[in-house]
Amino acid sequence: MSKIHVQTTINGEATEFLCEPRQSLLEVLRETLGFTGTKEGCNDGNCGACSVTLDGVLIDSCLMLGVEAEGKSIGTVEGLASPESLHPIQQAFLEHAALQCGICTPGFLVASKALLDHNPEPSEHEIRHWLAGNLCRCTGYDKIVRAVLEAAQTVRASA
Repeated sequence: MSKIHVQTTINGEATEFLCEPRQSLLEVLRETLGFTGTKEGCNDGNCGACSVTLDGVLIDSCLMLGVEAEGKSIGTVEGLASPESLHPIQQAFLEHAALQCGICTPGFLVASKALLDHNPEPSEHEIRHWLAGNLCRCTGYDKIVRAVLEAAQTVRASA
């Protein structure tokens, strides 16, 4: 099968890759480009482990073809931290022990950042609604919600 040349931006860096027309964005990110922070969970859009942003919109990368990334801007979990420090959402997840096995964590982090970009002052209800597409079998969600609430305060305070 012939491969297609795609030009995109990932975490602020211009990126080019070749992929088969049938490859999902998740496969391209992990297998072709080495962004292994994006996890494969269900591979049918139900768990959120593969969450990334596409032009600022939260998506499941397992449901999008890699060729559709042409000219788009993609944000992955690897793009959250700076070389100097963790993103406030990552720091809050650590401080609140809002992670356990780690399979769902990157998706929750990306989704949480997308929420805070969209609404810097979410209520607990809004957080639970926004993160409903991300499944965790370990934490029970309360620690995750508390971490997002704290990160929202931190982001607002530093703005």
